[in-house]
Amino acid sequence: MTQPAGGLLGRIDRAAGGLAADLGLYLISATFALVTGLTSTLLPHRAWGLIAAWGYLAAALLVLGQMLLRRTAFAADRFRAGLTWLTWSAVALVPLVVEAVQRAGGRTDRAQEEVLVVESMGRSLLEHGTPYLSRAEIAAIPLDERLMGYRPYQPGMAIFGLPRAFAGDHWWTDARIWFAVVTVVALVTALRFCNPFPVRAIQAATVLPVTALTLATGGDDIPVLALCLLALALAAGGRFGWSGVAVGLAASAKLFAFPVVAVLVVLAVVNGRGRRLLPFALGLPILALLPPLLVNADSLIENVLRFPLGHGLVTSPAQSPFPGYLIAENLPGGRVLAAGLLGVAALVIAWRLVRHPPRDAGAAALFCGWGLLAAILLMPTTRFGYLLYPVALLLWTPALHPVLQSGPLLAGPQKAHRFFRPIG
Repeated sequence: MTQPAGGLLGRIDRAAGGLAADLGLYLISATFALVTGLTSTLLPHRAWGLIAAWGYLAAALLVLGQMLLRRTAFAADRFRAGLTWLTWSAVALVPLVVEAVQRAGGRTDRAQEEVLVVESMGRSLLEHGTPYLSRAEIAAIPLDERLMGYRPYQPGMAIFGLPRAFAGDHWWTDARIWFAVVTVVALVTALRFCNPFPVRAIQAATVLPVTALTLATGGDDIPVLALCLLALALAAGGRFGWSGVAVGLAASAKLFAFPVVAVLVVLAVVNGRGRRLLPFALGLPILALLPPLLVNADSLIENVLRFPLGHGLVTSPAQSPFPGYLIAENLPGGRVLAAGLLGVAALVIAWRLVRHPPRDAGAAALFCGWGLLAAILLMPTTRFGYLLYPVALLLWTPALHPVLQSGPLLAGPQKAHRFFRPIG
């Protein structure tokens, strides 16, 4: 098992071979899911909560039974890892499929707005060669529906909307299904390059309520996060070319991956692998931008830059009460001040990257986690759900530690993944 550093948190995490913390996690998550199911004003969230609460409760009971049986630490690790995957199926994949089936049957309250936006991007890409609407086209939409005209994602996100554009309205063409497929493939592959049984890492990317709820009801952030974790894991295993492919695909879909691109570029250069990572980490996002730029450059700028920066025809609904939002809304010149603080934070992190660059994937994950946390807290428009990025990245750090990847541990993934030969 990957063990955290000492101290109170470390002792809590290791209590009963990690099972005590697991029990607390599942009980708290069950409570959160039940409260969400009974009180949320968002109907997709309510549907998730009423299903997920039972999954979390079952997981808690199984952990309690394992503690009473007093298994060895190794057996407990295998049990914990297997239970994490089963719990994820119960609290994320099952609610996702249920909501997708109900939506295909006519329910209009079984998906968050971002799912509809991604599917609209797929239709626009198929019909017009660009996933974006121009400012004039958005202005022609009725005011109360105008927000849905904006697609504030990178062009690669449109790929998840193509199944519905091609095949019509079926449960399996729901964009969330394809978010989940990419997530499963990326996480299973990433874990092949990590320390054995990184249970906390698996839990961070799967069963935490912020990730399970997001995948089941909206989901567009989860495959981006999974591809970033895969990129870090591949870098830990020395596959910098394939790491560039993974993070390049993530950055082709969402801007949140670009800080991870920057940190991985520094890591690759420090390790003398920049020529392998750079062509894919930077080339794939640029390649994804070319079709929209050629078809209608202004529509790309309107959706990807003007709208997130608050210069669109409508205001972004991303307004969680973090410091950046509170400053922007409540102080004179607050939006400029919040942007300035965000810029200062970016400069400080850049300075740290130059002066103390990461030497391994674990250190890179720390840079990514703390950097994204600072950005999320200081952005004028942000969402509580974005915290899943820094939480997962920080909890994956021990699984990427180089000391635990020496000798036979590193040889295992190399032998198991001959497909991932060095490229570049």
